[in-house]
This record gives sequence, structure tokens and C-alpha cells, in this order.
Amino acid sequence: MIITGHQPNYLPYIGFFHKISLAQTFVIVDTVQYVKRGPFGWMNRNRIRTADGPIWLTVPVITKGRFTQPIIATAIDNSRNWTRKHWQSIERNYHKAPHFARYATFFDKLYQQEWKMLADLNEAIIRYLIDALGIKVNIVKASQLNLPPAQDGTDLIINICKSLNADAYIHGRHGADYVDEARLKQYNITSIYQGFRHPVYKQQYEPFIPEMSVIDLLFNCGPDSRDVITGKTKP
Repeated sequence: MIITGHQPNYLPYIGFFHKISLAQTFVIVDTVQYVKRGPFGWMNRNRIRTADGPIWLTVPVITKGRFTQPIIATAIDNSRNWTRKHWQSIERNYHKAPHFARYATFFDKLYQQEWKMLADLNEAIIRYLIDALGIKVNIVKASQLNLPPAQDGTDLIINICKSLNADAYIHGRHGADYVDEARLKQYNITSIYQGFRHPVYKQQYEPFIPEMSVIDLLFNCGPDSRDVITGKTKP
């Protein structure tokens, strides 16, 4: 079985879903440490496209005195009215997009709720987007697998693969930076590297800006979005 995993990011970008589309099972890795910055600092923020360029949508979280907290324990700071701001930003910038109306109801309802935990919010979004994109994959959460403690990222992958009886793991673009492929081979786990190339599609505004949240693609390309992600079509 081929699996892949990733932290539950907020409104993830296209490459996140490209990797999922290559796997049979996707693991929401909600047990690793919450990271605010760096290449993994997308857990509570992402970018959308506007006429003036990209803007950030950031979910405020409580981190004071909790610097080593796992994602699953990261609470949202609801003292700030972020839900209204995020929905207004999305609606204002995409209401004229060709397929916005098809998906708007979900996001409208999403931002009417008061979310307490970041992992729950992100999981709800990711599950919806996987379904909206037409990606067929089994979804499990690392927190439900009763995994033993891991010393590093390679150990975590080994533990996840053993738990799910998987013999191949798909690494993302940063996988080669931390994975010990030789150790994976000792457990008969084959490493597959994603090799993602960002597609160019018709956005509302020019010039094209890559690495927006996948909702930019979804609102602009609708049912063709999965084929755009996998390279089967170029709208």
C-alpha cells in the first residue's frame, strides 16, 4: 500500500493535494509539534489572490508558554474576530470567480462556527477539499494510530507505515531534507518522491501568481481542478 502524510495545514496549497492524489491512504499527521515559521509554518496561515497580489489569512493561535505543543493541542485564539475577516476576504476577492458559488456555502458555514482547536478546523477544510477535488483516498489521523514515540521524522514515517502495513511512502518537496532513506529500506519501505510541478491556470487577475491556497484554483476552475493538479488538463 502506498501512503503519504502531512501536517494539517490551513487552506493548503495545490502541491499538498497533488501529493495526496498519488496515495492510497493519507495520514493527517496531527501529533507533531506546532511550527509557527519556516518551511513547515503553514499550519495556521495561507495566501489567497487579490487584484493587488497575494494576501495572508492567518488563524490566531495561543502559543505563549506552549512552545512545544503538538498540533492537536494547539488552541485558536477566539478573542480576535478572525472568522469574519477570513470569510469577508475570501468572498470579496472571489465572488466573481467562475465557480465560487459552487463552493461558497461550505465556507460560509465554516466561518460561522466557533472553532476551538486548530487541528479540527484544518481537518474539516482538508476533508472537504479532498472531496471537492474528487480525490479518492482513505484518510486516517496519526493521533488515532497509537504510535510509539519517534526520535525523528524517519522514525515517525516508519511507525506510521508499520501501523498501516504500508510498503511505500510518498515524500513531499522537503522530504529529502530530513528522511533517512536507508533506514526506511531496512523496514522494506520504498521511498517515492513527489516531483510536483506547479500548474498554470487562469486566475481572475494577471499576472499568474503560483502557490496560492488551493481554493484559488477551485474557485477559478471548478470541476476541472483535479485534472489541473494532476496535469491531465490545462485550462
